[in-house]
Amino acid sequence: MPVGTRIAIDVGGTFTDVVTLMGDSHSLKFDKVPTTPSDPQQGVMSGFAAGGAPLSEVETFIHGTTLGLNALLTRRGAKTGILTTKGFRDVYLLGRTDRTPMYDFKYRKPASLVERQHILEVTERIDFEGNVLVEFDEESARAAANRVLELGLESVAISFLHSYVNPAHEQRMASILRQVAPDVEVTVCSNLSRELREYERTSTGVLDAYIKPIVRRYLSKLETTIEERGFQGQFLTTRSGGGAMTVATAKDAPVNLILSGPAGGVLGASWFAHAAGHPNLITIDMGGTSLDASLIVNGEPLTYHDASFEGLPINLASLYIHTIGAGGGSLVWIDEGSHLQVGPASAGAEPGPAAYGHGGTQATFTDAALYVGYLGSDMALAGSLTLDRERAADALQTAASALGMSLESVARGVLRISTTKIVGAVRAITVELGRDPADFALLSFGGGGGLVAVDVARELSIPTVIVPPGPGAFCAFGMLMADVHHDYARTLIGLLDQLDIAVVQSYLAEMRALGDKALAREGFAPDARSYHTAIDMRYVGQEHSVRLPIVDTFSIAEADRLKAAFAEAHDRAYGHTMPDPIEVVAVRLSAVGRQARPQVPEQERREGVTVEPRGARHVVQVDGSLEEYRVYHRDDFRHGDQIGGPAVINEHTGTTVLHTGDSASIGAYGEIVIAVAKAD
Repeated sequence: MPVGTRIAIDVGGTFTDVVTLMGDSHSLKFDKVPTTPSDPQQGVMSGFAAGGAPLSEVETFIHGTTLGLNALLTRRGAKTGILTTKGFRDVYLLGRTDRTPMYDFKYRKPASLVERQHILEVTERIDFEGNVLVEFDEESARAAANRVLELGLESVAISFLHSYVNPAHEQRMASILRQVAPDVEVTVCSNLSRELREYERTSTGVLDAYIKPIVRRYLSKLETTIEERGFQGQFLTTRSGGGAMTVATAKDAPVNLILSGPAGGVLGASWFAHAAGHPNLITIDMGGTSLDASLIVNGEPLTYHDASFEGLPINLASLYIHTIGAGGGSLVWIDEGSHLQVGPASAGAEPGPAAYGHGGTQATFTDAALYVGYLGSDMALAGSLTLDRERAADALQTAASALGMSLESVARGVLRISTTKIVGAVRAITVELGRDPADFALLSFGGGGGLVAVDVARELSIPTVIVPPGPGAFCAFGMLMADVHHDYARTLIGLLDQLDIAVVQSYLAEMRALGDKALAREGFAPDARSYHTAIDMRYVGQEHSVRLPIVDTFSIAEADRLKAAFAEAHDRAYGHTMPDPIEVVAVRLSAVGRQARPQVPEQERREGVTVEPRGARHVVQVDGSLEEYRVYHRDDFRHGDQIGGPAVINEHTGTTVLHTGDSASIGAYGEIVIAVAKAD
């Protein structure tokens, strides 16, 4: 295998996806191996073996991991503390006074990641302009550092009031803590976020500190293991805000990994939007545990700064992704009102759906899809997993008996409920944001995406469904397209019409210098660096802001252009404009280290070839009747081929279903482009 090979390994809840891009031929190899929750590194090394690339010949390894997220979900992170300004001990525990589930009287706030006894105060105070009101008390700081040792804390977040303006006291506290307690992991909140809102900034730091020890150990161990086996290339990880970061950055700021799981698929969708000429895409990524929906607008993914985990804010850039518990492993159950339900709980990788034959007895979405005929036993999932329809039927029988329904009705009901949930997820990122789904094409990937994509599109009047090559490993494919990103922000409150142009320019110059330094350290030449600037604005008195790109050097003319652009963006997002003055909240800069993009070859078009099905399968319809679907294998298709529904297209990493009236053609990159028939 030639030097220059790239490999992406994305660890999911059920399967680990592997995509290998050969250096000279640019050919792609898609693989899946089982995820090993008890030892994630084992699954990664199995992925390298499946890819077939000697580690000494791998130029770039890009890794997607849910390790940090899993530590939060299971509450198995570090024993974490907070060092904060005297008098502000309870900022983190109080949080905000709003209630997200406003009318749910059963709601209970999730347990805090930090106990109150582990929140320590330090004498110091800086005001909102960065002026020192109370000098930093070294004696108080050392006493707090010694108390960290006495409490046995493993990790600490340092969050002092208004340090987003002046981080000097936080930096000094970190220096003292590292001297007194060198084995304790330290997160300096101003290193992560230089934006106002003390609670959100502290929450971001706490999340980082909570997962830092476990993530650092894992990445360090994996880095050592692959280096011992000959790897000398670049080791990157995906990040929540899109793009990638070096493993050194990931170990220093693992909070950027928490929401990075679906990022690869969105990056792949962005590449595909440009390459295949579909600039506006809705993406659905249906894996084993969940479904992630996102938007690509004019070829670019949407990002935002209001992400959270279980109500805990993350004050960093994140891709705009809506996640629901609707995956292939979503469990079927009966609620207290004797109604059929699906998810959000999942069978996961162990034991998995009943049809896997690995000990699972509770029915899942996969079992229902197998029973109705969308899936079959004629082709192994992930190359080695043969589904057992009898086991699926036995699992579904439990729900059928409890409801007094036929197996066919229960199985179709499971598919219908899942489809309805997915439609809701798509509406949340389109209709609720002032966008019409019919203006987009639906890009479907993940192992289960092709099973539901056409039904979802039909309900939302989306005319086109696109299924990329290797849909079950598309997230890993997207990771191959990732550039290295560093995001910076500075709080700047003031009226747009009265803004000091020089101050804005100085902030942008400062952030660019930081980006230059970071990218130079990571080996990016000046001609491989690019910078993207943006500004957050709102009407005076509003809570939330609208972000707009700065397209030219910030000047009076650019401010005038932004004023008009803001009115248009506000009207699209909220349905109205206002005569109130416009207020600036923050300026932002993203520094990008451009990777050499792998070249994915286009296929030669062929005409006049009729692709023959490899068989046929009876599929249970909504009314309980059976209809024959032709069964194809995706490897038999080439650019230009066309088929009509009803049909099932099998492949190594997924299955795509077309119904009567739908038609499909094969695009230049091997993508399946489905023209969706209109609903009756």
